[in-house]
Amino acid sequence: MNWTDERVELLKKLWSEGLSASQIAAELGGVTRNAVIGKVHRLGLSGRAKPMSAPAPRPRKPRPVTTSNVSSRPVVHGNTALATAARVAVEPEPEEMPDPVANVVPMAERCTILDLTEFTCRWPVGDPGKDDFFYCGSRTKIGLPYCAFHARIAYQPVQDRSRRRAAR
Repeated sequence: MNWTDERVELLKKLWSEGLSASQIAAELGGVTRNAVIGKVHRLGLSGRAKPMSAPAPRPRKPRPVTTSNVSSRPVVHGNTALATAARVAVEPEPEEMPDPVANVVPMAERCTILDLTEFTCRWPVGDPGKDDFFYCGSRTKIGLPYCAFHARIAYQPVQDRSRRRAAR
């Protein structure tokens, strides 16, 4: 396809009118959208009229108001695909972050990696290279891999984390 002087003039005219490259290609015939874009670039054409304005956006439909009691649903954190109705129980949240020293894991709850189950806390305690390494093993919080104490440490609200960083 050769760019004749007439076709170049028509391209310039259509480009200044604000037509898209696809529309110009269709108008010229025998040329692709990319060829039009390349030619416009080589000619150094820039300023164009604003394209024909689209119709005003449709007004959004108001969402229906539901009267269901959302608070009656069980609250589940994390992956809910495996949550079962039998495990749903309300666990009270501690008001403040407990002192880490105060949380001593009882010997009976400590477990190795082989003892971990879906219902035991997977919080590692100690150095994995040493003999005294263990996992917390307490009962997990619903839908989380940790007990209530370790979940509070692992999942901190964003504003608390940023507040601690700013204090440093």
